[in-house]
Amino acid sequence: QVQLVESGGGSVQSGGSLRLSCAASGYTYRNYCMGWFRQAPGKEREGVAVIDRNGRTSYSNFVKGRFTISQDNAKNTLYLQMNSLKPEDTAIYYCAAPNPVVADTLRLSCILPSSMDYWGKGTLVTISS
Repeated sequence: QVQLVESGGGSVQSGGSLRLSCAASGYTYRNYCMGWFRQAPGKEREGVAVIDRNGRTSYSNFVKGRFTISQDNAKNTLYLQMNSLKPEDTAIYYCAAPNPVVADTLRLSCILPSSMDYWGKGTLVTISS
């Protein structure tokens, strides 16, 4: 059974930093990929950053140069380091992963929320101006 548990959210001022963590059980990014997604009030869920089974990372344009995704293999934990935060980064941040068999068969794009099958409950990030 796959379980993803996020932590590290909070409230910071614009320009500040936060590091999110996602503790995974029953899954590792080496299965196919894992990623971070977010959903702001009144908006659709969107991809933020992903890491594939070869360790390659991808970012959405709106976080490039500010956010960094990484993993700790020993702890099976995914991280998202967020710097230079802006008020528009305010959202619930989710850790997610796809069914590896389906994703590999269909060559799914990991940055798309529709590709993900397993989701954490999310952690709230609030950035004040």
